[in-house]
Amino acid sequence: MSDTPARTYGGQAVVEGVMMRGPNTMAVAVRTPDGNIVSHAERLDGLYTTPLRLVPLLRGIAILAESFTLGVRALSWSAAIAGETDDEGKPAELGVAGWGALFITMSAASLIFFLGPVALTFWLDSPLGSPWWSLLIEGGLRLLFLVGYVWLIGRSDDVQRVFQYHAAEHQTIHAYEHGGELSVPAIRRHPKEHPRCGTSFLLTVVIVSAIVFIFTGSDPLWWRFASRLLLIPVIAGLAYEAIRFGGLHTTWTGVRMLFTANIALQKLTTNEPDDEQIQVAIEAFQAVRALETNEAISGPPGSSPLH
Repeated sequence: MSDTPARTYGGQAVVEGVMMRGPNTMAVAVRTPDGNIVSHAERLDGLYTTPLRLVPLLRGIAILAESFTLGVRALSWSAAIAGETDDEGKPAELGVAGWGALFITMSAASLIFFLGPVALTFWLDSPLGSPWWSLLIEGGLRLLFLVGYVWLIGRSDDVQRVFQYHAAEHQTIHAYEHGGELSVPAIRRHPKEHPRCGTSFLLTVVIVSAIVFIFTGSDPLWWRFASRLLLIPVIAGLAYEAIRFGGLHTTWTGVRMLFTANIALQKLTTNEPDDEQIQVAIEAFQAVRALETNEAISGPPGSSPLH
């Protein structure tokens, strides 16, 4: 999920845990193999508090970049705390090579997501009699890519557990935003889906891109490829503004209708959490709130710094 500057919270699921993000703070809580909860909280600066976060359109790009870097750090830390090891039995973590491989993987995935549908549809201009039909099919293929990918990774048992923590994160933030009690029974009463979820952001990217690419034209082919790459920052900025607006006006009937598809897609990325997973989400949220209010945070023995 992405957060907005108006004292709202976001976060993400990590390995056997949850990361919570405030305007200037973050916290991670992880369930260890022996059943304890280990948490870490820290204040954020630099990239994570850049003034660009307050500039419409530009803030979407800035928050996307920070969510990626902060999310990977949290995942690396949680994997080590949760007991995951590499081939040599050492705690799993990302080194320089790991970051490089991740960058290459994400770049390749972005190219496939944005350019793949173009390669599969550009030749349809003549048979269909109009480039507009091929542009429409291009947008539909991009949607199928997204839904298919989410459905495919969700077949993994490990990912299913991550989806449970994902739901626990959403329900905890819902409870806070509605002034509810941060207890397991109270949190369970809230929905697993949230309007500001990263899954919603991805679907919004697909919808916004379909609209934007219609106005870029279709000829020549090199421009069709180039425009898809050059406009990624613009699409990300517009998609974030749409998600932010929807998250701030969830009671508006029109907004709720427009975001019905976003909520529906989250049913593929959230599973009903158990009580222990909700407890971890509560721990992460209380840790980030405690740091914001300058209260002492006493993590369990063995807490490790985030890196």
